[in-house]
Amino acid sequence: MGRWEPGARERLVMAAVDLFIEQGYDATTVTQIAERAGVTKSTFFRHFPDKRELLVAGQETLSGLLTEGIAEAPDTATPLEAVAAGLVRASGAMGPMNRELAPRVKAAVAASTELQERDVLKSVSLAATMAAALTARGVPGPTADLAGELGILAFKRGFAEWSEGERDAEDELAGYTLAALDELRAASATLG
Repeated sequence: MGRWEPGARERLVMAAVDLFIEQGYDATTVTQIAERAGVTKSTFFRHFPDKRELLVAGQETLSGLLTEGIAEAPDTATPLEAVAAGLVRASGAMGPMNRELAPRVKAAVAASTELQERDVLKSVSLAATMAAALTARGVPGPTADLAGELGILAFKRGFAEWSEGERDAEDELAGYTLAALDELRAASATLG
């Protein structure tokens, strides 16, 4: 199977991550990112308002998918079953580029305090998105908040395990996120 050829937006993300790792986030300029991606600086700005937004690219889409999955869960679904439906929907959008890019993003984030802060804000936002979708289903606030937090933790744990696997593997992210959610559900039962 041939390597997946990304479009301009994806090339910009890949170029930025590689440059962040090579020379650091602060030392990397938009011009360098555009040159590495083989596009113009104006093309960069058509896709991103600034370099800070590169690593949260797709967050709106991910939030929308989580919300849709939760909203479309059966009326009889428990809060965690609805979260599982959201995880399945969001996981389905993750493909070869996400798997290939994940270890590099992890390294870039680890090397930059600013990127670590953005990553935390992204997690908080996604947990709040899930909680709001659950509240819209009639789930009480504290239960929705807890289920949203468990959901984002399951997504992050599942994504980390999936992205560390074989690059050519055909396994789906959803299996990993659902397994992580089951583990967290079992662990929370022991908190007593």
